[in-house]
Amino acid sequence: MMLIPAHHFRDIERKPQYLQPEKCLPPPQPRPSGAMWFIRDGCGIACAVVTWFLVLYAEFVVLFVMLIPSRDYVYSAINGLVFNVLAFLALASHCRAMLTDPGAVPKGNATKEFIESLQLKPGQVVYKCPKCCSIKPDRAHHCSVCKRCIRKMDHHCPWVNNCVGENNQKYFVLFTMYIALISLHALIMVGFHFLHCFEEDWTTYGLTREETAEARISLHEIKQPLKVSSTECSSFSPPTTVILLILLCFEGLLFLIFTSVMFGTQVHSICTDETGIEQLKKEERRWAKKTKWMNMKAVFGHPFSLGWASPFATPDQGKADPYQYVV
Repeated sequence: MMLIPAHHFRDIERKPQYLQPEKCLPPPQPRPSGAMWFIRDGCGIACAVVTWFLVLYAEFVVLFVMLIPSRDYVYSAINGLVFNVLAFLALASHCRAMLTDPGAVPKGNATKEFIESLQLKPGQVVYKCPKCCSIKPDRAHHCSVCKRCIRKMDHHCPWVNNCVGENNQKYFVLFTMYIALISLHALIMVGFHFLHCFEEDWTTYGLTREETAEARISLHEIKQPLKVSSTECSSFSPPTTVILLILLCFEGLLFLIFTSVMFGTQVHSICTDETGIEQLKKEERRWAKKTKWMNMKAVFGHPFSLGWASPFATPDQGKADPYQYVV
């Protein structure tokens, strides 16, 4: 393939003397097969822990404040099952996005032996990353946090303590989708809980049994069963319950907006086959254009199935092309 003009930031990389493979140290030993990918970044680890804490907090409020104290067992069972399944899938997606190699380029492979093994033709150019001393495939970018070049890097997300790249974009998309769904579900349940408890229990909180009966008689509720306290709505007192629910509302609304926007951004990026960095830098398109459906299958796997929605199904993306390092 003939050399195609690219963005100006790569002009310096076209100079033959820029490669300087003799200055690269021998590549480190390859990671053992099955070794776990994990980025040791303090900020990213803290953000990942906070993410789990917030999901578990929502789990606590939904179960112990709203569902378990309720006497409507069908309502509690259905909503508890739906919320727990979505929360489990969200956390599983988070783990896969965090612990999956996003597509790291072998570090320190810019050696004479590797360059000679590519069998370059006249007019072909390879790109070297001076930071990690590796030969960069097309569309790869260096991440200063991961300290590696990542294939089809979209961005580095501290909430999953990892880059979003070629191999883990599916799990990141599922993570944002499931977090948005549990946030929406929690907000709906909180709304119903406030309406029900304000009318039924909290208006009589703190009254004696006789005062409660008199209040309900005055409200023409003689035929309704007597409720003495807020035990049907929550195991906690109304002030504590209100505080817990307000915090859950704030968390749910914030994450619903954030993850919905991120989910839409990621889906648009997949359909257009253009990463966030490529859009930001306005890089000239040097790769073949494919249909939106083909781009979706490239990320989520072939063919379309329920595995697209499962964080446990690894998408079949095929083998890496050895000539992807050259243009």
